[in-house]
Amino acid sequence: MIPTLEWTSEGVRFLDQTKLPLEETYVLATSYQQVADVITTMVVRGAPAIGVAAAMGVALGVTRSQAATIGDLSTEVRQICQVLAATRPTAVNLFWAISRMEELFYTLERKPDATIDGIRAAMIAEALKMYDQDIAACRSMGAHGASLLPKEGGVLTHCNAGALATCGYGTALGVIRSAVEQGSKIQVFADETRPFLQGARLTAWELMHDGIPTKVICDNMVASLMRRGKIQAVIVGADRIAANGDVANKIGTYGVAILAKEHGVPFYVAAPWSTIDLETAHGDDIPIEERAAVEVTHHAGKQLTPDGVGVENPAFDVTPAKYVTAIITERGVLRAPYTEALQSLETAAVNG
Repeated sequence: MIPTLEWTSEGVRFLDQTKLPLEETYVLATSYQQVADVITTMVVRGAPAIGVAAAMGVALGVTRSQAATIGDLSTEVRQICQVLAATRPTAVNLFWAISRMEELFYTLERKPDATIDGIRAAMIAEALKMYDQDIAACRSMGAHGASLLPKEGGVLTHCNAGALATCGYGTALGVIRSAVEQGSKIQVFADETRPFLQGARLTAWELMHDGIPTKVICDNMVASLMRRGKIQAVIVGADRIAANGDVANKIGTYGVAILAKEHGVPFYVAAPWSTIDLETAHGDDIPIEERAAVEVTHHAGKQLTPDGVGVENPAFDVTPAKYVTAIITERGVLRAPYTEALQSLETAAVNG
């Protein structure tokens, strides 16, 4: 298990993903404000990991609060949640996790025998429960999706949807791991994923750590490799999936999906149910984060572009559902029409 994040008595400990693959160092967040900064600066990234990090941030804020009464603590919890919710707008797991922690707090505060210490303990327990549930969900996704990948051949990934993007095992990379564990001979092609290079830095590091054959390719090499028959499947993660099956993922995913469709290559999305946003009808309504221009103009502290040039740096794009062969979740594999498939699984879960 790659230690993406961990609750400790001193605070929340994060593997600093901005330093990988050359340095394996850790950041200790001792306040909810520091957790928010860790999320914003992408020390921790990946929708599932961001969600659990935010839950731990809420628990940390409650634990470190000096509130004398539950009423005062309630006011602080609203502020804590607002700060954490403002970190990154696209990944719906962030808001799902914060909402879950808020709902628990407001349930606990209404109990006649509620105490601040009791609330603190329950909030920590809930964050740790979400951590364990994320790992279990990833393993279930792997089990559901492994048979979709080729027994032998090339599989393309984009960005990092592995253990580093979750609490462990991974979503898209979890499916690859599960397939390899079942005997598949997979050659992974990892898109470098400009401009932040999550594929080149993180996916390659992870898969080499596990001994899974991996080649890093520039993002603009995908079409050529598909035309040459080197890629038999594409599998990516997601930061938000709309009710109609439109998928928001790291910028560049949309182009990969179009290329896969053109070349007859199946395009799979692996994501936990917490990434499903049934309140958002379609992808056009998903907020897309615009990140700092310096991520494009500079690399490793070195300027690459002329002074004063304009920059656009959307962190995500939306892949229409028509390009998605299947969506893999811990609840099973879904196929089009996704509006009916997603609603059916949600109804089944609600009804037990």
